[in-house]
Amino acid sequence: MAHSKPSLTSAFSDAAAVARYAEGPPRTVPGFADMHRMTTLLLAERVPENGRVLVVGAGGGLELLEFARRHPGWNFDGVDPSAEMIQLAAKTLGEFAERARLHHGFVNDAPEGPFDAATCLLTMHFVGEEERRRMVAEVHRRLRPGSPFVLVHLSFPQRDTERSTWLARYAEYAVSSGIAREDALRAIAAIDSQLSILTPGQDEAILCEAGFSNVSLFYAGFTFRGWVAYA
Repeated sequence: MAHSKPSLTSAFSDAAAVARYAEGPPRTVPGFADMHRMTTLLLAERVPENGRVLVVGAGGGLELLEFARRHPGWNFDGVDPSAEMIQLAAKTLGEFAERARLHHGFVNDAPEGPFDAATCLLTMHFVGEEERRRMVAEVHRRLRPGSPFVLVHLSFPQRDTERSTWLARYAEYAVSSGIAREDALRAIAAIDSQLSILTPGQDEAILCEAGFSNVSLFYAGFTFRGWVAYA
């Protein structure tokens, strides 16, 4: 009997994959640590010392840990649809866990706010275009006017030849980071077939349609793009 291959999203409920999660992003996302640091700086431009930050796709807790270390007065609400990843986030936060309320679910399950900022890092490519529109609108609804929203995800040109070129670059970066070539090739095959990837122009349009303004690109790392926008 044939067995279906696990999807990328199902890996977030696999105990072994969750345990290894922290190893992955630094090896596949160019400038991963610096991207987190830049995100923190962008938030700090407008978030007060006792600010409240919404973190969408908070599973794993890596960005929560960065934010909490650098800003001891901030408090967080993190939401993620994977119970296993939420548990990992609590473990990752360690001594900072008391400053974060973690919610199992989607952005519409998050508290109403209002929040002083929001982030959604390495998450949007797991949902389709229409669901992405709903997520961005739900984030906007929870933010104080003028609050920053920082998001980073896969976003690159989608014409056939361009798409294959950028996916190949993703694989080569992973290999240069020490990932076995066969694993990198399996990864881009899964990304190609399972993830919802839009062009940078489409991603920016979704933010504007939801009511965000001053949408600015602050990060570009091969196949990944990052923006800051304001409610």
